[in-house]
Amino acid sequence: MTRRDFLIKWTVYAVALLPVWFMDQFVLPRIPLFGVSPMLLPLAAVAVAVLEGSAAGAGFGLAVGVVWNAALYGAAGVPILALALLGMGAGIAAQYVLSQTLAGCFLCSAAALVLIDGGRILWGLASGDPIGAMLRVAIPEILWSLVFVAPIYFIFRWVHSRTQASTLF
Repeated sequence: MTRRDFLIKWTVYAVALLPVWFMDQFVLPRIPLFGVSPMLLPLAAVAVAVLEGSAAGAGFGLAVGVVWNAALYGAAGVPILALALLGMGAGIAAQYVLSQTLAGCFLCSAAALVLIDGGRILWGLASGDPIGAMLRVAIPEILWSLVFVAPIYFIFRWVHSRTQASTLF
């Protein structure tokens, strides 16, 4: 793959992230289900990690983490590190343990969402928040987010299939 193909590939991945980001920030928060809105940006990072592998997953997770951190108030850089690590982990899991398919993406996405909300719950427990209230938010948020794994996976799968060797754009 030439440098030009490499740049085109990651530019197209960035463009494919735009509708996911738009839905995450502007559409789905206005349609809360059980009082929560889904997290789509972590699913995008995991989908690319499943398709591209651990190093690319960590890099794309880092970039998506920057976007997610900019959208969250008071995040203090945690999403950047978290999505980079989750991207690396999902890439490793998909390459060596699971498969680089929708099923592998679903399992990696579920694990990523549980880790994200688990971290939030641990932080809340350290702050003295009641666990019952946190679980009433975390469980519906994870389930509502998992509904979007397939559409997000197929968006990035399309990009992946078009940019494998030399780009077709």
